[in-house]
Amino acid sequence: MTAKIRGGINIAMKVPPHQYEATIAFYRDVIGLKPFTAKAPAIGFELGPNRLWIDEAPAMSQAEIWLELFTDDFPAAADHLANAGVVRCDAIEALGEGFRGGWIVNPANIVHLVREPDAW
Repeated sequence: MTAKIRGGINIAMKVPPHQYEATIAFYRDVIGLKPFTAKAPAIGFELGPNRLWIDEAPAMSQAEIWLELFTDDFPAAADHLANAGVVRCDAIEALGEGFRGGWIVNPANIVHLVREPDAW
């Protein structure tokens, strides 16, 4: 494999509006994780060395987990993934003009953001 891909630090939980406040309260009040709002309106929590982001997702009927992967060379990683038959799903959420990354799904339809670490 020519492209190096490694685990990122962000985990996104996309939650429908009818479950959003209870989910926030669960991680904040029941579990006791420390919240932060660096990317409001999303609320994040320290999850060990990772960050768990809770995003309200009005278009969804049930919660989903989205994971992050890092690569130093997104074009090479994208080619590698395409050659392996990995499905791209960039329309799932806009990343902005010139963003060096993209969305994929694994065989179980779990969404992953593959990006260069300094893409944001």
